[in-house]
Parts: sequence; structure tokens; C-alpha cells
Amino acid sequence: MSTLRALSANRTTSGIVFALLSAATFGISGPLGKSLLEAGWSSGAVVGARIGLAALILVIPAAWTMRGQWSRLRGGLGLMAAYGSVAIALCQFFYFNAVARMSPPVALMLEYLAPIILVGWAWLRTRRRPGRLTVGGTVVAMLGLALVLDVLGAQRVDPVGVAWGVAAAVCLAVYFVLSAKSDGVLPPVVTVAGGMVFGSVTIGVLAAVGVLPVEATFGSVDLLGTETSWLVPVLGITLVSAVVAYLLGIVGTQRLGSKLASFVSLTEVLFAVIASWIMIGDVPGPVQGIGGALIVAGVVMVRFDEPRAGAGPMHPAAPVAPEALPAVPEEADPAPASATPGGAPGGLPGVGRRA
Repeated sequence: MSTLRALSANRTTSGIVFALLSAATFGISGPLGKSLLEAGWSSGAVVGARIGLAALILVIPAAWTMRGQWSRLRGGLGLMAAYGSVAIALCQFFYFNAVARMSPPVALMLEYLAPIILVGWAWLRTRRRPGRLTVGGTVVAMLGLALVLDVLGAQRVDPVGVAWGVAAAVCLAVYFVLSAKSDGVLPPVVTVAGGMVFGSVTIGVLAAVGVLPVEATFGSVDLLGTETSWLVPVLGITLVSAVVAYLLGIVGTQRLGSKLASFVSLTEVLFAVIASWIMIGDVPGPVQGIGGALIVAGVVMVRFDEPRAGAGPMHPAAPVAPEALPAVPEEADPAPASATPGGAPGGLPGVGRRA
């Protein structure tokens, strides 16, 4: 039993590390995307370039991983389609529609209602009340997020924009659920690659019908206090904030489950503030530092509300016993290989985690 507990603890610890690294790599998408937007790029062009190039990069390693196992793709098509169209493409599309009607911090705050949506959905689905630490951690983390984003400042709120922001939050919640359920269905690199392909198709359709304008310039951009080629932020937002970030994110979510992973992802906003400070000179204030500390405190509270005895997935094929589940059940119970279940935007103005 002690061995199982040790394995579970190691799995959770490594999951937190992967999730934090994912949040950090997603976080730099804000200043990178902002440099392109200020140079004349439309949000559709930024999103399209990010997803499309990531798809091209990931297709080769994904094909290499699946050699001799192509029959497994049939069982994962639904997962990749939902992951790409909803969790990647539509999440970004809804976020940018919200940004078009309100300030980015408010839109981002709305999208990061995703952890609360997951807790509420688990409550409705199981009729089991969340633990006190989960409820308290949710409140503390949301308060910290509000301080980091300075939503108490002079912000304009539009009802239609609120609707778009909530839709983005639902898509972000779907991202965490599908990432957790993908464990045991397909290798992470294949799931992300397939998702990028389906996401590219979705963005292409939205652009073709004129819903998502696509405009780009190919001159210099301001980044790190100097002028540089547009290729630098494009490659950064693709290789680091898409390829690496999504791969780390899906592995971390598989090990933590959708609920805990969604709360750890809140630290991405803090990473985005720090990255913006370093890369484009947007200096954070003391209130944002306090907000970052509250986010971390909220994540710790939710973590302590996880299974008391180190219960949790010991191995992709070993589900947790019902009696070992916490007050809000984890979504990380790996799906069997035959199952076919169906980054974001957490950054700074114009582009972020899933954007």
C-alpha cells in the first residue's frame, strides 16, 4: 500500500510540475501576440498562424509515434475533433469576440471561470457537495485572479461580450475534461497534433465565411525593447506557446485530473504578467503581486482537498476506488483504450492561453 501511495504522490507531483511549466509557456503568448497585434496583425491571423504551424510541426512526430498502430486512430477521432474544434479553436474564437466588446482583462476573467464551472458541473452530476477547501480555494483563487487582472479598474462591460466570455470559459472547461479523458486513448503528441489539425480546419472555416478576419503584416515588431522580425514572435507563439505548452498541459492534466489542473492553470496569469514585464516593459503593480500570492494559495487549498490517502490514478489502467474519491470527484480517471470521448486564453490583451 505504501508503494501505491508513493506512486500516486509521484504522479501528482510530476503532474503539478508539468502543469506549471505549461502555464509558464502559455503565459508568454500574451506579450508575443501583443507585439504582432500592435504591428497590424488581426487576432484571426495570430490564431491561424499559431494553430496551423503547430499542426504542421506536430504531424511528423505524431505519425512516427503511431507507426504500426494506425488502427488506434479510429477510437480517438472523436476526442481529437472535439479537442481541436472546441478546446482549441472555438475557445480562442469566443475569447476574441469578447475582447472586441470589452476590455481584455474582463474577458480573461470571464474565461477563467472554467475551474468554477468544473466544480459546479461535478456537483450537479454527482450531487455531492464540494469540500470546504475546494470552495474556499475557488473563492481565494478567483479573488487573486481579479487582482492580477485589475478588473476593479475602469473597465467597460457589454452583455453580449459577457456571453462570449462565458462561452470561452465553457470551452476552456472542455479543454481540461478532454485532456484528462485522453489518458490511455492516444499518446499526448497524437492527441495534440490531431487537435491542431481539426482546430486549423475550424479556424479556416470561420475565416472563409468572414466571421474571423485574417490580416497580417510582414515587417518588424517591437519586442524585448528592440525591433525584430515578425518571424520571432510567430515562431515563439507556435513552438513554445502552442507545441510545447499544449503537450505539457495534456500530460499534466492526465496526471492531476481536470479539477486540480484547471486551478493550477490560474498561475498562468501570473506568468503572463511577469513575461509582459520582461518582454514588452509592462510593469506589474504591488496589487498584482498580492493577487499572484492568492492564486497560489487557492491552488494549495484545492490540492489539500484531493484524496487524503494519496488515492488517485496509480497507472493509466488503474481507476480509483469510489470510496477513495474526494468530495468533488476527479476527472482524471483514465478512459479505457476503446473509449471515444469527445492554452487558451490566459495572457494579456489580444491573445492568451488558448488564444
